[in-house]
Amino acid sequence: MRTSARFLSVKDVAEELAITETQVYTLLKTGELPAIQVGPKRVWRIERVKLEEYIERQYAAAWDAIAKGQVTLESGEE
Repeated sequence: MRTSARFLSVKDVAEELAITETQVYTLLKTGELPAIQVGPKRVWRIERVKLEEYIERQYAAAWDAIAKGQVTLESGEE
């Protein structure tokens, strides 16, 4: 993946966030992560700046939850 690329594929985003491509498609479907469809095959592309904005929103939500005491130490990760 070229880090200077303006647009990222679903696979690139999944790798960057360490989640599955299915989880990325869910973020796209819910509108949490803005994206566009391009070309005759209508492939999804996510602008790098939109991914960075999404990450910042997630940090803000996490900080807010921590401040409110709504975060447990169990992450659900294996």
